[in-house]
Amino acid sequence: MAVETLARAGRGPAARPGGPLSDAGAPLHVGGLTAGYDSGPVLRDVDYTARAGTLTAVLGPNGAGKSTFLKAVLGLAPRLAGHVRVFGRPAGAQSGRIAYVPQRSDVDWDFPASALDVAAMGLYGRIGWLRPVRRRHRARALEMLDRVGLADLADRRIGALSGGQRQRAFIARALAQEADIYLLDEPLAGVDAATEVRAMDILRAEAAAGRTVLASHHDLSTVADYFTHALVLNGRAVAAGPLAEAFVPAALDAAYGARPARARHGAGAAAGAD
Repeated sequence: MAVETLARAGRGPAARPGGPLSDAGAPLHVGGLTAGYDSGPVLRDVDYTARAGTLTAVLGPNGAGKSTFLKAVLGLAPRLAGHVRVFGRPAGAQSGRIAYVPQRSDVDWDFPASALDVAAMGLYGRIGWLRPVRRRHRARALEMLDRVGLADLADRRIGALSGGQRQRAFIARALAQEADIYLLDEPLAGVDAATEVRAMDILRAEAAAGRTVLASHHDLSTVADYFTHALVLNGRAVAAGPLAEAFVPAALDAAYGARPARARHGAGAAAGAD
């Protein structure tokens, strides 16, 4: 597969065992996406398809458009051209099927909420806005906190948690939503080693259960350890697909230029050659 911009990328497993699924009906299909802000486009003409059961690292240097891509899928960043489809329908009509974990810098940590309150926010789509969070909802949220190892801190204010604990609380919120697609913006940035391993174990389990997981990621040395697929960006889609096709030296050179030496081993291992 060429490492230039791909018209049909992300050729992972089919969403259903009965056979291949068209791009148009895939869990996530992006066509001709151009997105940016007042200063101009950050991403141009991105075509990308994500399949069910895949765990994808969204890669690229600083300013490549990783966060913009995730936000544009959600409608949080302006789409200047193109379309986003979720299971064949416009993404805006399928928002309940997408769970999002933002970068920590995008969160108001002074907001008066406990870890349990944050986890329960993932249930609002079923509870309904401005409706009470009942005992069964709080029990479900507590289950998700337990899954990420925060049950004993359920009543602690979110602002009083450590960086890794805050990230786990937001992952618990995403899990409570029971979405089909998980979008995570730098979920491992600045977290401790225990949180990193636990978070990736959870995301790996979600992908194994048939969900579609995309996470922006900056540490190229751990891509082969944690992910099954890659989407490499640098203002455009440089490469996408299984690691053996997309996380390769030619793609990294095209995206990063002189890539870090530590990435050479990981890319070579994923591709089978350096």
